[in-house]
Amino acid sequence: MGSHVAIFHLSVKTISRSSGRSAPGAAAYRAAAKISEIRTGIVHDYTRKKGVEFCEIVLPSGAPEEFRDRGILWNAAESSETRKNSTVAREFEVALPVELSPEQRVELVRDFAKAIVARHLCAVDFAIHAPGGKGDPRNFHAHVLCTTRRIWSQGFGEKTRELDDRKTGEVAAWRKRWEELENRALEKAQVHERVSCTTLEDQEIEREPGFHHGPAITGILRRREFSYVFQRAAPEARRKLEAIRQERLEREISVLEKELDVLVWEHSAEIARSAWKDVQEEIESTKNLELARQEMRELAQKSLREILSETERSLERDGPDLFDPGM
Repeated sequence: MGSHVAIFHLSVKTISRSSGRSAPGAAAYRAAAKISEIRTGIVHDYTRKKGVEFCEIVLPSGAPEEFRDRGILWNAAESSETRKNSTVAREFEVALPVELSPEQRVELVRDFAKAIVARHLCAVDFAIHAPGGKGDPRNFHAHVLCTTRRIWSQGFGEKTRELDDRKTGEVAAWRKRWEELENRALEKAQVHERVSCTTLEDQEIEREPGFHHGPAITGILRRREFSYVFQRAAPEARRKLEAIRQERLEREISVLEKELDVLVWEHSAEIARSAWKDVQEEIESTKNLELARQEMRELAQKSLREILSETERSLERDGPDLFDPGM
């Protein structure tokens, strides 16, 4: 049997409060566990959920041991975020080769989880799901749930922001890393098939790309419930769209208000500067007028003194003639 390229799937998603989700709720669903959410008081109970083959928590070296408890870990992750629209968890979803044994699938996902922990120092809680009873029997996959903050000995630290932006190249790097790990697992299991994270076009393969559907979408497609699902989903979609528009409008209004405040402040400052300049000019004008008055007073006093002095000299010189009785 010659080797060929098998289907590759890795996607990265975020768990955000803005979409009404929480880290404890996401972790409980993926692990088929029961977690009481401290922040909201909601009890997330998915213990009756079927199909979870294996789940495990991987922590950085030196992380608090109590974080090996799923409830403690994800409640702590949730409480470390304070904004109403915070991203509280990040998830890698990967498709697993059906050719591998359950133990080999666990080893593959564990290696991937350890690599993420080593690079980003976050906690990883992974869960391996088996195909649904009526779904595609090849649909083995894993949910690799990561905290959005690094973990130190004292608890949560700074955000792993290098995973927020595709421009950093982190997502592409992890796609390549998953390709390497999966192919290594296939080779170790003596399976000839290989996967590639590149597109079919890049591989020069002429066939339509495959799609990885979750269990909910698979069930809808199987039961042909398109119209029913659309009728139920459309109002909710419109509500969320309106909420997004409202939030965007509020942000725009907030920005405009700030810009208006700046303009008002700048205008007020300009008026104040102009008024102060007028006051200064008035003060200077008043000072000049006072100086002129002072100079006039001094000049008048000087002239008066000179007249008096001249008069006195005239009296002294001509006084006897002026008052001579014989005149």
